[in-house]
Amino acid sequence: VQLQASGGGLVQVGGSLRLSCAASGLTFRNYVMGWFRQAPGKEREFVAAINRGGGSTTYADSVRGRFAISRNNVENTVDLQMHGLKPEDTAVYYCVADWSARSLLLAENDIDHWGQGTLVTVSS
Repeated sequence: VQLQASGGGLVQVGGSLRLSCAASGLTFRNYVMGWFRQAPGKEREFVAAINRGGGSTTYADSVRGRFAISRNNVENTVDLQMHGLKPEDTAVYYCVADWSARSLLLAENDIDHWGQGTLVTVSS
């Protein structure tokens, strides 16, 4: 299984970025997909998740209204569109896949597959 994330980079406060994750080696439509992030010196935290069909999403309070997760079950991709970026959004962002998730509030310990991470840096 490979989850290849891309799209990270340096952006100014208030700017936008779109992260993309290409999945291979798994039956993509059977997995709840999501994003976690880890800021420097902090624990990894849940950011967003989307259900198998793409019709339901959940967000961390810190990003709700600014971030949007979407998926394409034909191309096996999951994206995270980020607007209104803040310095506290600076982190390595990880794409994740969870086969058995019954809730979109994904638990780190239950994640089946992790991507390699892509760094987002928001400068002030």
